[in-house]
Amino acid sequence: MGFSSITHWLIVLLIVFLIFGTSKLRNIGSDLGAAVKNFKDAVKDEKAPKAKTIRRGVSKTRLRK
Repeated sequence: MGFSSITHWLIVLLIVFLIFGTSKLRNIGSDLGAAVKNFKDAVKDEKAPKAKTIRRGVSKTRLRK
């Protein structure tokens, strides 16, 4: 009986359902989905071009090292 056997995975799934219950698994799934969505939004925001920020009152000589 290998790891690719369908009966193996059905038994594992049944044990997980018995231990955690369906409501807790549903909550874990929705939390995971929200985390993936937030990550995708953050990556999309990172790729968007940002506007140049203008420093007022700071001379160029102070910025050089």
